Amino acid sequence: MALDDRRYTAASLPGLRTPHLWLRPWDPESEADAEAWLRGRTDPEFRRWNTPLRFTTDLDTARDQLRASAQTAAEGAAAPYCIADPVTGRPLGHIGVNVINRVMNTARVGYWVLPEARGHGLATRALTLAARWALTDLGLHRLELDHAVGHVSSCHIAERCGFTYEGTLRGAMWEAGRHDAYRDMHLHARLADDPDPDAS
Repeated sequence: MALDDRRYTAASLPGLRTPHLWLRPWDPESEADAEAWLRGRTDPEFRRWNTPLRFTTDLDTARDQLRASAQTAAEGAAAPYCIADPVTGRPLGHIGVNVINRVMNTARVGYWVLPEARGHGLATRALTLAARWALTDLGLHRLELDHAVGHVSSCHIAERCGFTYEGTLRGAMWEAGRHDAYRDMHLHARLADDPDPDAS
C-alpha cells in the first residue's frame, strides 16, 4: 500500500504520482529527507556539474535549505519535489520547478538523482511528470532546462522529455565548486503547446 500523501504537505504543492513514481514535497523535519539532501548535494557527480549559490556541508545546512525550499513553495516562487519511492516514500532524488515568473508564465527546471537510483530512467520519468504538471495544472507557458556543456546525460534526458536544444550560453554558469569563474551551458526549453513526448 502506498504511503499516505497527507504526511507531506506544502502550500499549493500537490503530490504527483504514477504507478512507478512519486513526486512529493520535501519534509524539512524528516531525518531521512535531510540525509538524502545532504548526500545528493555533496555527491561528486552533482558537484562536478552544479555549483549552487549555497553549498550543503552538513545536516544542519541541509535542514535549513529544505526549510527555505518549503518557504519558496509556500510563496509560489518554486515547486521543489522529492523524487520518492512510490510505496515507501524513500528519497531517491530531487526535481524542482524553479524561478517561477508569473508575469511571463515561465520557470526553470533542475534535478538530481542519488547514486544508487541512477541508470533506471528515474530522472526521465520525474522530468516528464513534473513538466506535464507545470505546463498544464500550474499554467506555465515555457519551461527552461540548462546544464553545463559536456553533461551529455542531461542533454539526452532533456531531449527525451521534449526539451528542444536552443543554443549555447557563454559563461552563463559557475565552474564546479567556484563562485568566481564561469563556464558555458546548453539551454533547452519546452512550451506548453509542444507535442507531449509520450504522445509521439
